[in-house]
Amino acid sequence: MTIQSIIKQTIKRLELEGKLLTPDFYAEAFCLEAKKAGMEVEDCGHVSRFTKTLNPEFQKELTQYRINSISELVRFLVSRLNRTSPTLCSETLEAQTTFSKRILQVIEVLHNNEAAALARKCIDLLNSSPNATQIDNFRQLWVNFITTYDDSFLTKLKSLGSVDTSDLRKTIENLNLSTNASSVAHANGDLSKIASVLVASLVPSIASSVNETIANLSEKIKNEPALLENMSIENEIKSAISLRITLDKNSVKEMVQSLDGVLDKLSIRLIEMIERSDNSTMEIQHIKKELESYNTDEKGNFSVAHKKLFTIAIALEENTKVLSKDLSSHTDEVHELSKKVKLLEAQLEAVKKESKEDFLTKLYNRRALDEFLELREAEYERYGHNYTIVMFDLDYFKAVNDTFGHDAGDAVLSAFAKILKKEVRTVDVVGRFGGEEFMAILSETPIKGGVIFAEKVRKYVEQARFMYKGERIEVTVSSGVSERAKHTSMQSVINSADEYLYKAKKDGRNQVAYK
Repeated sequence: MTIQSIIKQTIKRLELEGKLLTPDFYAEAFCLEAKKAGMEVEDCGHVSRFTKTLNPEFQKELTQYRINSISELVRFLVSRLNRTSPTLCSETLEAQTTFSKRILQVIEVLHNNEAAALARKCIDLLNSSPNATQIDNFRQLWVNFITTYDDSFLTKLKSLGSVDTSDLRKTIENLNLSTNASSVAHANGDLSKIASVLVASLVPSIASSVNETIANLSEKIKNEPALLENMSIENEIKSAISLRITLDKNSVKEMVQSLDGVLDKLSIRLIEMIERSDNSTMEIQHIKKELESYNTDEKGNFSVAHKKLFTIAIALEENTKVLSKDLSSHTDEVHELSKKVKLLEAQLEAVKKESKEDFLTKLYNRRALDEFLELREAEYERYGHNYTIVMFDLDYFKAVNDTFGHDAGDAVLSAFAKILKKEVRTVDVVGRFGGEEFMAILSETPIKGGVIFAEKVRKYVEQARFMYKGERIEVTVSSGVSERAKHTSMQSVINSADEYLYKAKKDGRNQVAYK
């Protein structure tokens, strides 16, 4: 068969399928006819060649979505790019930048076995494409190292010969230093020692990690001890000390809050047990009073809290035996009640699974929508009955919940559901797709009809008066429209409608997006 014959068959195929003679439709039909005729055309193999250059995850998705043309491949890649999280990229880049900065600072003093080992681990980490959390963990190791590292012994090497740079500390410890060299080192190292002591004092004693501001100041003082003679650094040191105290205070506050929470729960349980018991002793009554007064008596003293907890534990151990006996006598009754509860839970779960109605909006739920979609898809594949999907999403719905409360949000959802019921035809299906997102399945409807329907709903919502407790709530809706005839699968048309909905919201909301 010749190319001219394939072209004729292609045009005939488009006429039989009722498609317009557009470049995309023509290319798709031409490749099908060429394949049918057993002729290999280079342009028809672009999708296959490009697909092989992608990673296995993308190749699997392309197979699932049945991507057969260049335009479909481009739309797929664009949708994936649009879903890429810029926040994640920026966070990873920021972590890598800070991490690299610390490594560059440490490289200048890389004469220590500990530093060399940590550097090798970091090189392995970078080669393994780490995430932001892994990078930040290693960054903290470098911060701790550079903050606490003491290199004042290097001043002793100025008047000496060659040394073993792989372990300078060991070299210096084995050297026999002269009196003059020691004097010079002492004279030049006074500020270095003071700087070392000051840096050590800036490290938080309770908090688990060093703040970046403290780390930067510590590095500056270690590199230039002479700065301590300059009064301009005084404010920076005061600020760092205040910051270090704040870090320690915050850690203590978290510890106390955690301890308070444990004591509160323990006191409530003990009080409940005492009130239910007929054998309360004077000792337990005394413990009860201790618990009630704890919040105003020596709250920050950990040793006092420990003693009280220990006393409570002993009292509980000695005075709950009677309660345990009482509970054991009711074991059979508890087992029977447990069986009844499990039976009721199973029955409730079965009823939920059988239900096809959303409890709030009284529209079809997600399960029912899936069943109707399968039915419409079967009609399309067997009889060619086209259908259109319209996705709706209420704009800024989270702000409604945050401003007016969740009851107001539920009222808005119910009111919007009534609008959909009023505007939809009896042969169509509308349901709650999830959260504030809704779906309409319009039978025997091309995309033009779907757009008209979506625009009618949008105007209705824009002009409606949503009232809650006498206060008006401004509500708008965005929507995306797509028809089955323009796609290769049911899932493809759903994804397309969802992508157009995303476009409508991205372009300013309160609009209908389609192609």
